[in-house]
Parts: sequence; structure tokens; C-alpha cells
Amino acid sequence: MVNAYFLDTSALVKRYIAETGSNWIQSITENATNSKLAIAQITWVEVLSAMSRRQREGSLSESDFDSICRDFREDFDLEYRVIEVDQALFERAGQLVIRYPLRAYDAVQLASALRCRSGLTQTPGTQLVFVSADNRLLNIAQAEGLVTDNPNNYP
Repeated sequence: MVNAYFLDTSALVKRYIAETGSNWIQSITENATNSKLAIAQITWVEVLSAMSRRQREGSLSESDFDSICRDFREDFDLEYRVIEVDQALFERAGQLVIRYPLRAYDAVQLASALRCRSGLTQTPGTQLVFVSADNRLLNIAQAEGLVTDNPNNYP
């Protein structure tokens, strides 16, 4: 069984900022692992928001911020399968927020992962792993039938 990974923002940030779980995220995102990596289109805004907040708060220098943004732009364009947000995806996210106690963007992330899983049914022997550092979101993803993992479990 080959794993493909859907990374929500809380997990993906760990690729660019050293924190608990960063080494594990690095290991599954390295080109040498041939991992399939997917993210939601909204992750672009969420990662930039997280980095900008860290820069404003002083935990990230301007030069580190610029470097991370360049790296993320390159990875976004070349390494990730970006799940586009459209009306059907918003409808699914809306159904998820009615069914579960989800924040709006978490519902969009989960709906994106569910769409990604549907696309993988054409690739036998590949399983999608939904990766997040948010245990509540992981529990809901499991309720929706996704295999999950939390990078915070890999200190």
C-alpha cells in the first residue's frame, strides 16, 4: 500500500517552521520518498497568514519570512496537488459544518481531502492519509472514513 498525504495547514506549516512534528513532516514531503502530496487551494492563504502573524509577533525575521514564502510558492506550484475550491466543494463543506462542530476553513480542508480521496479510487493500492495537528478535526475526518495522522505524535 502506497500512502498519499493530504496536509491541512496546521501540518503543512511544520514543513517551513521548526516545531513539534516538523521532522516527520519533512520525512513524508521529501522528494526521495515519492509521496503524493495534496493540499486545499485555501492553504495558500492560511500558510501566508500563519507566517505573517509570526513575523508581526517577532518570532520570524523578515528575511526568514521572505525565504519561507519563496519556498512555499515554489512547492505550491511544483510539489502539491492543489484541490481547487468550487461550488460543489463549498456545498460539501456546508454539509460538514451542519453535521459536525467544524470551523469554516476546517470544513473546506476536510471537504478537499474527501474530494482528493475520491480521485484516488482510480489509483489502486494508494491510500489517502489526512494529516493535521488538530485532534478534533482528525476525529471528524475519521468519522468520515479517512485514515488520519497527527505530526505532533512524532516529536
